[in-house]
Amino acid sequence: MADPVALGFAALAVLLLLIVLRMPVAHAMILAGGGGMVLAVPDGTRVLLAQLKTLAYGVFSNYDLSVIPMFVLMGALATRAGFSQALFRAANAWFGWLRGGTAMAAIAACAGFGAVSGSSLATASTMGRVALPELLRYRYSGALATGTLAAGGVLGILIPPSVVLVIYAIIVEANIVTMFMAALVPGLIAVVLFMGTIAAYVAVRPQAGPAGGAGGRAEFRAATLGALPVLAVFAAVIGGIYAGLYGPTPAAAIGVFLVWLFGLMRAPMTLRDWRAVLIETAATSGMIYLILLGAEMLKIYLGRVRLPQVAAEFVVGAGLEPFTVLLLLLAALVLLGCLMDSLSMILLVIPFFWPVLVALNGGPVQQAEGSGFGMSTDDLKIWFGILALIVVELGLITPPVGMNVFVISAIARDVPMIETFRGLVPFLLAEVGRVALILAFPAVALWLPRLLAG
Repeated sequence: MADPVALGFAALAVLLLLIVLRMPVAHAMILAGGGGMVLAVPDGTRVLLAQLKTLAYGVFSNYDLSVIPMFVLMGALATRAGFSQALFRAANAWFGWLRGGTAMAAIAACAGFGAVSGSSLATASTMGRVALPELLRYRYSGALATGTLAAGGVLGILIPPSVVLVIYAIIVEANIVTMFMAALVPGLIAVVLFMGTIAAYVAVRPQAGPAGGAGGRAEFRAATLGALPVLAVFAAVIGGIYAGLYGPTPAAAIGVFLVWLFGLMRAPMTLRDWRAVLIETAATSGMIYLILLGAEMLKIYLGRVRLPQVAAEFVVGAGLEPFTVLLLLLAALVLLGCLMDSLSMILLVIPFFWPVLVALNGGPVQQAEGSGFGMSTDDLKIWFGILALIVVELGLITPPVGMNVFVISAIARDVPMIETFRGLVPFLLAEVGRVALILAFPAVALWLPRLLAG
């Protein structure tokens, strides 16, 4: 029989090939993991069938996963409740009078909607339909308008609540609440950096982002009041989690109820609306759960051929500096962003990368003083998770693919895709700066969890 490690690498190569050929990621993972089990493990067919008897139940019965359909439902309800329009009107009332202010308002609205939907693609798609007509009406350049919305969409991944953040926490066995705490400050830094990027852009090219008209006091007050329901939902969900009043799943249920209640005040949902919301929630949640199942099958197979352990031993034995290895892993995430969505990336690479980082840090009991990254394994989980999600964001807007760019280009059909990528360059530089900041100062991600824990 061939070397098990070589068969493990072959399974990964087959997986990437299937993804390049546009097979759904979940199916590719199931095929690579299941096929590898049959071919590489002694009596593999029997072992695979024995695993399948209980694997799906074992994966899906995890209580922490119950938060996913609730957050998905909250995002779907928020879209139909008009939260995106209310957020953009309020942000535009606050920033629209500035040069480039309407683009800044789009960033602020993307951050607010991302905090409700927890999805990058949903944020980009929804806010693109809401904000793009206004940006073009004020004669913003196509590059700045579409680049802003594609970049703003990535805020949905990191600003809590985030489905991808929940999945990461489950994989590395981190506390979901702690990860939500850690993500808040880096997420707010992204908002500030993106707004600063727009200000610098229009300072160099004033014609790209003219100032909008300043509305009256009554219009400002009405727009601000219209956004209060979104702030109330965020305060109830995230504030309640941070205060320790309830966990993520009850918080998500409260969020669903509040979004439905505020939406009811705006306009009652019809039976057709409810049907669309429930079908969207079921389809999205089913897709996520199927990817989880495929990732678990692949993880079991790679564990049997000891590929993660062998990789960790090889990296440690190579004598590379831990930070050098970390930079290489982050670069790999950027490259994978050209092939798959953020959730699939996290599920595919984190089970493979995490043992390497733990080994470099001196093992699971490594403490703050000593070798490795100079921090405990628990802190490493948080720090690497935030870095990984930011780099995954980069993959969503990095040429030549960038899934957010395709979403925005489908909406802005009159703007060539090359213009969107050109408009994204300043935002990519801002994201690289944010990664460098958190690499140099891990306390940016660790400060709030430590503060609230103490």
